[in-house]
Amino acid sequence: MTPAPANTAPPCNNLALRKAARYLGATYDKALAAVGLRSTQFSILQVLNTHGETTITSLAESIAMDRTTLASNLKPLAREGLVTVEPAPTDRRARIAAITADGKTRLAEAAPLWRDVQARFETAFGVDEAAALRASLNAVLDTGFEPWAE
Repeated sequence: MTPAPANTAPPCNNLALRKAARYLGATYDKALAAVGLRSTQFSILQVLNTHGETTITSLAESIAMDRTTLASNLKPLAREGLVTVEPAPTDRRARIAAITADGKTRLAEAAPLWRDVQARFETAFGVDEAAALRASLNAVLDTGFEPWAE
């Protein structure tokens, strides 16, 4: 292996990942803007629709996001009536998030836009390559780091 020239920075996994995430995220954001959602909001609605009501902690874990950032992302969804965030009946300190009927409607409106971007990406990048990319990115989550550990 040839070492990097002295005047260039070594390859950075974080930078490469963030650049790709911003690039692809902006593409999804642009498509979903037609229904007033950002890609992160779409993902939250999708998880809540699939898994039903869940604690903020569980939701944050399922989308690999710290609880504070998740709370910030839930606020506009709650203001628009797309989700509810209520104290848990068994533990008032815990909060439960759930998708509303309006949230399900908005998700249904957004789904074809999401599917279109998904299909365009897979056509440009390759179906097998996209599947391998998702598998690799999921494997990153099993590397043992604890970025949100207290």
